Amino acid sequence: MTDLQELQDLEGELRRVVRGDVDFGVTARALVTMDASNYRRVPLGVVAPRDADDVAAVLEVCRSHAVPVVARGGGTSIAGQATGTGVVLDFTRHMNRLVSLDAGARTAVVQPGLVLDRLQEAAAPHGLRFGPDPSTHSRCTLGGMIGNNACGSRSVAWGTTADSVRELSVLTARGDRLRLGRGWAGAPDGLRALVEGDLARLRTGFPDLPRRISGYALDALLPERGADVARSFCGSEGTLGVLTEAVVALVEAPRARALAVLGYADEGAAAEAAAGLLPYGPFTVEGMAADLVPPATAVALPRGGAWLFVETGGGSVDEAHARARTIVRAADALDARVVTDPAGQRLLWRVREDAAGTATRMPGGGGEAWPGWEDCAVPPARLGGYLRDFRGLLARHGLRGTPYGHFGDGCIHVRIDFDLLSEAGVARFRRFSEELADLVVSHGGSLSGEHGDGQARAELLPRMYGAELVALFERAKGVWDPDDLLNPGMLVRPAPLDADLRFSVLPREPVDVAFGYPSDGGDFAAAVRRCVGVAKCRTTAGATGPAGAAGGADAAGVMCPSFRVTGREEHSTRGRARLLHEMLAGELVTDGWRSTEVRDALDLCLSCKGCRSDCPVEVDMATYKAEFLHHHYAGRRRPAAHYSMGRLPVWLRWAARLRAAAAVNALASVGPLARLAKRAAGIAPERALPRLARESFSAWWRGRETGSGTGAGSAPGCGESGDPGDLVVLWPDTFTEHLSPSVGRAAVRVLAAAGLRVALPPTLRMRGRPVGDGRSRSAAALLTARRGRVCCGLTYVSTGQLDHARVVLRRTLDLMEPVLETAVPVVVLEPSCAAALRTDLPELLHDDPRAARLAARVLTFAEALERHAPDWTPPRLDRPAVGQTHCHQHAVLGDAADRRLRAAAGLTGDLSGGCCGLAGDFGFTAGHFEVSAACAEEQLLPSVRTAPEDARVLADGYSCRTQLEQLAGVRGRHLAEVLAEALPETPTGEPTEGSGDAGAPKRA
Repeated sequence: MTDLQELQDLEGELRRVVRGDVDFGVTARALVTMDASNYRRVPLGVVAPRDADDVAAVLEVCRSHAVPVVARGGGTSIAGQATGTGVVLDFTRHMNRLVSLDAGARTAVVQPGLVLDRLQEAAAPHGLRFGPDPSTHSRCTLGGMIGNNACGSRSVAWGTTADSVRELSVLTARGDRLRLGRGWAGAPDGLRALVEGDLARLRTGFPDLPRRISGYALDALLPERGADVARSFCGSEGTLGVLTEAVVALVEAPRARALAVLGYADEGAAAEAAAGLLPYGPFTVEGMAADLVPPATAVALPRGGAWLFVETGGGSVDEAHARARTIVRAADALDARVVTDPAGQRLLWRVREDAAGTATRMPGGGGEAWPGWEDCAVPPARLGGYLRDFRGLLARHGLRGTPYGHFGDGCIHVRIDFDLLSEAGVARFRRFSEELADLVVSHGGSLSGEHGDGQARAELLPRMYGAELVALFERAKGVWDPDDLLNPGMLVRPAPLDADLRFSVLPREPVDVAFGYPSDGGDFAAAVRRCVGVAKCRTTAGATGPAGAAGGADAAGVMCPSFRVTGREEHSTRGRARLLHEMLAGELVTDGWRSTEVRDALDLCLSCKGCRSDCPVEVDMATYKAEFLHHHYAGRRRPAAHYSMGRLPVWLRWAARLRAAAAVNALASVGPLARLAKRAAGIAPERALPRLARESFSAWWRGRETGSGTGAGSAPGCGESGDPGDLVVLWPDTFTEHLSPSVGRAAVRVLAAAGLRVALPPTLRMRGRPVGDGRSRSAAALLTARRGRVCCGLTYVSTGQLDHARVVLRRTLDLMEPVLETAVPVVVLEPSCAAALRTDLPELLHDDPRAARLAARVLTFAEALERHAPDWTPPRLDRPAVGQTHCHQHAVLGDAADRRLRAAAGLTGDLSGGCCGLAGDFGFTAGHFEVSAACAEEQLLPSVRTAPEDARVLADGYSCRTQLEQLAGVRGRHLAEVLAEALPETPTGEPTEGSGDAGAPKRA
């Protein structure tokens, strides 16, 4: 459809008859141009139906306009079948309910947009679960699983989705409402005659293996198999009818699980061993090689270059453990480990589940790798031989890939480093695909063992089934959908496997950008290409293991806080990456960096950087957002918040110089004046303006040196006597300097108590004995550093004022040169500032070698104590701790040292994950308050409200502390403050910083 009037007529008719959402706008269309495959197709519009009547209305209108319809769930399909050029039906918005659950019958009635984990959560209290569990269980939908006949890790125990389907409610393209089950009662006219006219071919034409997903499952219609029409419909990829409701079977969940991890020399040896473990009745036999295991996780694995993950179950932990030990004894493994601890199991399963993303980046900086041959399957007993032949085929084509997957079912996932950007590379992709199809067939296998054929493999189905059986598939399609309205180009009469590649529309020359993108060769397009669509960012809750394995929520995760609140695709990392992709393509989003669609989608990005660690391919949307804002507002007026909060260090510095803190605080307490100031500054009216400290941290520091400040007095361990300890530079970040100087004062006390000498930039006068005592000429130079103010540039970066950020950071590097000439570490108390120095600084000033040197010096408070005062024992508090790990600490810095320090101090319990929702300027910006507060309600505020009365509320970030105070009436404390509070008084009688019980929750 190319005529604008026809398109407007189509949209208008849909709006008149559909009660759900009809959106033909640029954003809605851009979000569904791709799934998790290599393919891209631009739809005309998107409809989110409310019920089956809406679906019927859409089909009627689209049929009258000859417009195709594509059903879409979580959009994690890997073969291109969730994309289309007509109208896309999005079932995740409204048709996402669990209609009912009958524990006695062990069945559930579900709508197609229901996410698998929501079903698992509802079934768990009854001791039940849905058997199949793809690695995308936290965001894939039941409709998508039925459409692709999904399987997952436990298929060796519970089979494919088709094995769990009992009845299906389906609408055909011509509006017939069918109830499919066993028998011909609900089948479309003509299907029975088609089957009975070709029984011999149906009995002999399908390979016998557990993971045969390719083509239509017409053999399920054989009379000896009960003419199971519902089963036959599974795996039809939305080409036969539109699912509106399903009755699915549930299975009994084991009360306890054990995970045996078996180490082998390589994946070939693991593959050879997998089939021999099946007689022992495991739930999983998953395989993966060392290439896909992060170094931090590898230490938890037994010796080997590849591993089998074999899960067992039982009525008790001891029973499950015993079964796992039996498998270990039967396995010919180099080494083995049995894990019964749920947290340990979750850690290991997360590695396996993230493989679909991590495999897209070749190890050792070897470049990008892509799906396309993601899940071929062969008989399990032939897996070892198939893998050897597969490796040989890769070598002949000069390609690389790391196999992993469901070894117990003979199903292999692999991402291959195809060059899909050049004509020669695409031609090689085609040749390899044709040869691999022949190889799979020669081993008695299926081109698809899990994710369906889609556009990636349907063209090659004649090599597997032969022309006559494929012709029968086409006849079956004609029975169900004679107008070829539903998902055309999939399965039958397919589009070429090398057409519609999503990379073909991207610019061939690097885009001029500000950041260096070192992991992507400086290419912004390559950075955007990182998002392959596995959609882990669409997770809202649930377990980190396979669909409820080991139980428990992913409390440590951060990504993606805005999606968790709104549930809208454009607020997910994937959605924003898709819009940036379309911006670069220039076909749908036509105004480039000036795009309002991209700007609006990025507006609710909190720049939490959670995706940098939680996304399997480490998409860094905070950096992409800063880059976009830099270009979007180049030469134009910016939002008021960019001038007020984006340049916060300037305003706070002026207030300090003018000694205006008291006056500013007084004015901010006058309601009408505060409202006027917030309106002018673009600050949310719901927010209280933060109070400025009467004395900055640096002023307090200078007062200590002269003995005239409010905090004057010597600090033990600063080098007054004995052998002086290590010197550390304490970074006076903007928040500590002007808003929370108590954090800096506390940190000085603790560092000093640990025997460390402390200096501050830029004048860098050290508290205690000067370092120029003849032992270190370089250290002595720190005392004569140039005056000025160091700054990490965070507020400029987060608002996209990258030119200002570069000026600030270069001045900072100039000031820090004396430090960089030494080996002195830089301790940064504010996690967001530490993260900016570690990542934004070297990526923004990638042409200045000093940036990388400073980034390498940055330590958190806990890291500094652990590395430079390893023998120091912190004071014991012996209390529970609640609060939140700062999102930037989670994503960039890591919190292992903090956990060890808390444990040494007797602070028990884990801090919550997620994001506090304030996130620097985000929660203060007008229009963001509702989302900001909802983010806090997701994990942080509930954890504090339910905390014991004697708990310490920890929040190292200023934003986190402010959110706690403003939304819950609770004072959060930096870990330095909590430790300083427990230190004894100084020899001069200086009171302990923050003494009293202010660290315990104060109920709002």
